[in-house]
Amino acid sequence: MKEGKNISRTRAQESSAAIEKMYITMRHLFNRGFYKPMGISGDTLREALMTLRPEIYGNIADEKVELKGLLYVIERLPVGIEECRFINLTSDEGYSKSHFQAIIPPKRRRNCYRIDEEQMNVEITRGRSDIYDILTHLTFIFIESHKIKNRVLLDDGGEVSRDWLKLEQAVLKNEKLSLIEKEIAISHAANILARTFEDVLEIYDDFASEEVPDRFLHIIFWLGKLAIEEVLTNNKRTITFSPILRERLGHHIHGEIWATHIKEVLKENQLLGRPIHIISANMHSVMNSIFAKNALKTTFKGKSDFDIFGELSKSSAYEVRNTVQKTALKQGMIFLPESAGTNIDVQIFDTAKIDWETTSFPNANLGDEKPVLIVMDYAFGEQAYETVDELLKPYKKNILLNVQSVSIMGKAGILEGDKGDIMIPNAHINEGTADNYFFENELTPEMFEGNDIAVFSGSMVTVLGTSLQNRDLLKFFHESTWSVIGLEMEGSHYQKAIQSASKIRKSIPKDVKVRYAYYASDNPLETGSTLASGGLGTTGVKPTYLITIKILEQIFNINY
Repeated sequence: MKEGKNISRTRAQESSAAIEKMYITMRHLFNRGFYKPMGISGDTLREALMTLRPEIYGNIADEKVELKGLLYVIERLPVGIEECRFINLTSDEGYSKSHFQAIIPPKRRRNCYRIDEEQMNVEITRGRSDIYDILTHLTFIFIESHKIKNRVLLDDGGEVSRDWLKLEQAVLKNEKLSLIEKEIAISHAANILARTFEDVLEIYDDFASEEVPDRFLHIIFWLGKLAIEEVLTNNKRTITFSPILRERLGHHIHGEIWATHIKEVLKENQLLGRPIHIISANMHSVMNSIFAKNALKTTFKGKSDFDIFGELSKSSAYEVRNTVQKTALKQGMIFLPESAGTNIDVQIFDTAKIDWETTSFPNANLGDEKPVLIVMDYAFGEQAYETVDELLKPYKKNILLNVQSVSIMGKAGILEGDKGDIMIPNAHINEGTADNYFFENELTPEMFEGNDIAVFSGSMVTVLGTSLQNRDLLKFFHESTWSVIGLEMEGSHYQKAIQSASKIRKSIPKDVKVRYAYYASDNPLETGSTLASGGLGTTGVKPTYLITIKILEQIFNINY
């Protein structure tokens, strides 16, 4: 008889199970309608996140408070949410027509409304991925808030440490602190957070806003204050999901309105019957790639194309960006600002109206039927399926769209390489389900050679959220026979919509071409290179435009 083998799970297997548990738990809590993150109903979510220990949340499992992870999360949540005991996730329910002012987080496009001192409403119009995103972020900051509570609450009677009293005094002063006052407060905050004075000083100004220069102290104080009250009064923070959100989610309501509007504009401009090329990108790279060089030839005389693109990417370059946009609008570009709740703006380019001799593509070979470009801003996670699935459906059930290609240019985490490198995938693997989508990518690594940018080719994993990744799971994907080169959130959702429309529903041509290319925004396997380490800056300019230009060269039938 064989001796029983001691079977233990690897960290990658534990992490995979934790992600699956979080995914199931979040859907259960959504269906339930409410839960208390730091109560019994939030236990499973907290435990799974602590088991997973995502790279982006750094020291979540340690006693000390994680500062870079906190900054990453705070930039994606509405200002003031740390003060709110009640967080209500809603659909678009008409608050834009009220006296409430929309609060939009700097790094996440979602409308939020401060209802009163205790309640923040957050509009969810981009699908389930938006819910996964905000729930994991909230779970993280609530865990961190209880670390603060553990450091300052001395007994069950409510006695608090001297450091906490001094921090409270600085925050409730409600005016800008002098340098001396600020450094005294930082000293007390550092003790509370189990961090060095230098740690706090380095990141302090990253939290600041013009209105609240000492916002870091306010955030730490309110997180700790609500956590203390949860313990002393059992008055726990609560997350609720509105009945309208629960009723609407998953039914493509916003995506259908968005896609129908695009098709109606195409019909109004007699573009519905023309060959269509859909490009998912930002709202500047296609427009600038076509028009910027000539529109700004006197402004940036003697500068290379990529230098011009770099100048256009600066936050202060409003006037020159406006010049390019005016040129594009004169030559047939139609801009459709978002109005359906998707947060996805759209540009439509009628190539028949473009004076190609005055563009960066004078050799464009467009044939007799001049194509139409539909450029859609980035979708978010599962929203990619909702929007593209609706866009590829026939107009009024019987007018099929002649979609010749769908091109995706995006940013992703890379597992072998550095920020700014390029990834050319040949398959997308859906994390958690192992559903996989193989495709013939019209873009190849060879097309990008000779540009001093490293290029990687292979499969990519579509993840539930960037905030749920950990090193062990990513190493497994990279080093196993999956040979994953990077991770992103939309690829498999785009491909699912394209395949169903072209191969099953036959609403677009079955030989539709697909192009996928990503530039690396971070390397989650490298310490100090995760998304929490900061943005790309100008590093992303060259790969962004290089990918865009290669996509356009194929659409315009230019061979070099």
